[in-house]
Amino acid sequence: MACTMLSLFRRITPADEPSHLVVEHEGRRFDVALRRRPGVRRITLRVSSATGLIALTLPVHTPLRAARAFADSHGGWIAARVARIPERLGFEPGATVPLRGVPHTVVHRPGTRLATRAAHRPGGPAIEVGGEAAAVPGRVKRFLAAEAARDLRVAVDRYTGTIGIPARRIAVRDTKSRWGSCSSTGTLSFSWRLIMAPPFVLDYLAAHEVAHLKELNHSARFWALTRALCPGTDEAEAWLKRKGGELHRYG
Repeated sequence: MACTMLSLFRRITPADEPSHLVVEHEGRRFDVALRRRPGVRRITLRVSSATGLIALTLPVHTPLRAARAFADSHGGWIAARVARIPERLGFEPGATVPLRGVPHTVVHRPGTRLATRAAHRPGGPAIEVGGEAAAVPGRVKRFLAAEAARDLRVAVDRYTGTIGIPARRIAVRDTKSRWGSCSSTGTLSFSWRLIMAPPFVLDYLAAHEVAHLKELNHSARFWALTRALCPGTDEAEAWLKRKGGELHRYG
């Protein structure tokens, strides 16, 4: 009996399961990440518009065969969601990249040591980049991240001054699942991609995370404070829901 139970335990241990399932639909194959989570009560399937990751989340004790059946039955849904993911655009010379909501053309100026900058050219707004062609994408990304850090610092300082609680630190990262966060120690983290959105969106995210310095939750008090700091909260939230996913297509 003991050997049988041990054998059964090993068979259902998540570590012994595959990390991915393969779903086929109309000749296409999709890798689906398999995730067991304590506290989850039902199987869910999601496709990230930011990364293209397909993930199947299920309760700890759900049999693997049930997960396979669920994934296989949603092959058409997976294919449709993957088809809706925006085409990715690199920061290559000639590419059009939004900066504070305004389209800018990446212009490479080879043979110069020009610091990456935003400029107004006869053809319209541009991001000018010097140096070697291979370095252009990285320089554009670093420029955008630096611009995001500058704008966020200004906005955070304004809002922390209003509530009288300073932020311990401001971090700018390339987060995929959230636009901003506030730690229990007072560190505010933001996605650098916010610099590509209209300024009122970045401003709202700064107000949102600063409000968490006082209300580390999403209670009615938190939302009241956020809206008091940023009257455009609802407009910015609506913009992120409609267009936020598009910011992940760049770079």
